Amino acid sequence: MRKRNLVVAALVLAVVGGAAFWMFRSSASGTAPTDLSAEPAPAALTVEVTVPVVETWPVEVQASGWLQPWAEAVIASELGGERITAVNVEVGDVVKAGEVMAELSRASVENRIAELEATLESARAGLETATEDADRARQLSGGSSLSRQEIAGYLSAERQAQASVTVAEAQLATQQLSLANTRIVAASDGVVSEVSAALGQVVSQGQELFRLIRDSRIEWQAEVPLFQLRGIKAGTRVAIPSPIGDIGGTVRRVSPEASQTNGRVLVYVDPEPPEGGPMPKTGILVSGSFIVDETKAVTLPSTAITLQDGFSYVFVIKAGETTTVLRERVDTGRRRADRVEILGDFPVDAKVVLSGGAFLSDGSVVRVVEGQP
Repeated sequence: MRKRNLVVAALVLAVVGGAAFWMFRSSASGTAPTDLSAEPAPAALTVEVTVPVVETWPVEVQASGWLQPWAEAVIASELGGERITAVNVEVGDVVKAGEVMAELSRASVENRIAELEATLESARAGLETATEDADRARQLSGGSSLSRQEIAGYLSAERQAQASVTVAEAQLATQQLSLANTRIVAASDGVVSEVSAALGQVVSQGQELFRLIRDSRIEWQAEVPLFQLRGIKAGTRVAIPSPIGDIGGTVRRVSPEASQTNGRVLVYVDPEPPEGGPMPKTGILVSGSFIVDETKAVTLPSTAITLQDGFSYVFVIKAGETTTVLRERVDTGRRRADRVEILGDFPVDAKVVLSGGAFLSDGSVVRVVEGQP
């Protein structure tokens, strides 16, 4: 054990002595020991830089709502007890006002018309006879051959015959109208949204057979929170993104009352079809924005924004002997395409790292290269 301790002590003395020798030699030759911390740090990342752009952006109010028919037309049967003999349209068909959509059987109505025509002829014949008797009674009313009671009877018979003709004519006109109603026609221009008529079905009076979206026109019923309603009025422009293309629109009217369930106000918007495309279908929940104003915005590409610890940061190039970056926290606002608004007094001449912020930290050394214009 004593021998091993002596060996360890000798080794320690040798190391200390060697270090002292080299320090003495360096001081004798006038050179100082090398300071490794003085060497510049290598670049952590090669980056491109960008500068903020000041643009005029719209101030928008976001909302969601359903695409619904502007107005619907219900096509029902005005006859009862008749059978459907033809259905001429399907869901999605575009129809014009007066176009025949379905037909009912006509045989029973035509038979009633023939019967009423005969009744009307009989009533007219009776009226002719009653009129002749009444005319004769009026001519003899000044003499004594007919009593007043007989004359009154002839005149009364004439009036009854005239009434019978009028009733027969009205009944015939009703049946002729029923004959016309065996053809179910569109009440307005539009697109067929529902069909409940079936071939061979016996309909009842007033039964709904079809439903139309009037004039093929739809509307966006947006639900806007009450505190965001300021600035939205008739004529306000609207932008509605959709899978078939962006849809523009204009506010037609604002509901005078708020919903009692959620406190939101319905805003009715007339959408415009996208360029080169049809209008979207009804029954779809979409989101859009009301353009209530326009303001200046300092913007950066979205790739320049780095999210860390729940906050937004950008890395700004710091001028100096070495190219380092400073991490600055920013508040973001509106977004359009791939650009983000930077709120507050952010300098518009700042050089900001375009992308790759997730690999940087405050004070990182970078190498800057020219980016695409």
